[in-house]
Amino acid sequence: MTASFAGTLGAQEANDAPFKESWAPSEWGADDKAGAVNRTTPEMVMKAVGLVKQGKTATLGKIYAGDAPAFGSRGWRLTIPGKPTGGPFGKHMLMYNDDYLATEIGQIGTQFDGPGHIGVKTSQGMYFYNGRMLGKTGSSYGMGDLGVEHVAHKGYVCRGVLLDAVALRGGGALGIPKGKGDPGIITDADIKEMVKRQGIDPIGEGDCVFLHTGHGNIWHPKDWDKYDAAEKKKRVAAFNAGEPGFGISACNYMTERKIILTGADTWAVEAVPGENADKPFECHMQMQTRHGIWNLENMDLSDLFEDKAYEFLFVWSPLK
Repeated sequence: MTASFAGTLGAQEANDAPFKESWAPSEWGADDKAGAVNRTTPEMVMKAVGLVKQGKTATLGKIYAGDAPAFGSRGWRLTIPGKPTGGPFGKHMLMYNDDYLATEIGQIGTQFDGPGHIGVKTSQGMYFYNGRMLGKTGSSYGMGDLGVEHVAHKGYVCRGVLLDAVALRGGGALGIPKGKGDPGIITDADIKEMVKRQGIDPIGEGDCVFLHTGHGNIWHPKDWDKYDAAEKKKRVAAFNAGEPGFGISACNYMTERKIILTGADTWAVEAVPGENADKPFECHMQMQTRHGIWNLENMDLSDLFEDKAYEFLFVWSPLK
């Protein structure tokens, strides 16, 4: 990404807020590894299923492509060895293809932030969700107690809520914020106003909340292959330069309302830069490390906002 942030390294020796403010154990106990998805109860699942009225479906992930925006030098490469890989076999002349994928998972296309993603440098070590210290769990070959498989075991079946910030601001994609009070920063008051305008119930316990900013249209899966290399390069730079999104007041409000997942059509979901220049990705730390509310990024929400589907059944699980 090309966005720059003040104080990303060496701003202070340590942050001991997790200990001073008792971030652990979580409300689900010291052994909890899944986070807020634990709030999903059979009653909530049945209530969410009741939102289905039309039987329509929408896929919210973007298409993976080697020339799409990515974090730093990360990349995506898919090849079909042999094409075909093998065959023919037998009298019926069976043929087959295999595939080979070389990629990073984080910040490649639509991606999930789980328990092992965001931590805090404390005086006692690298602190992650529910008080787990990096080095005492996991390795380079797996995150152990911070692994995404613990979230996947639960899975998400919830009331999905779409917040249309483009409509709230009067049309057109929101811009990259330039400071506090910028319209590209979504506040708690903005969330309440969108809910009111959209005629839906307030966000609440067990909800999965998704933000439409219009920023994702810079990299839109329906148009991407129409652009030449120069235009794609220009759009990658614009997409990565920063983004509109949730501000810290919105994130604190959603935490208080006990939601279980956030997502957006942007690469971080929260505003970049946010209100506090010396606290980049403040929402990430408060929602994920402190409260176990995970995150889906680079989503394609176009089918939802085109249909004005402001609440819906959301079903998804990360890969184990």
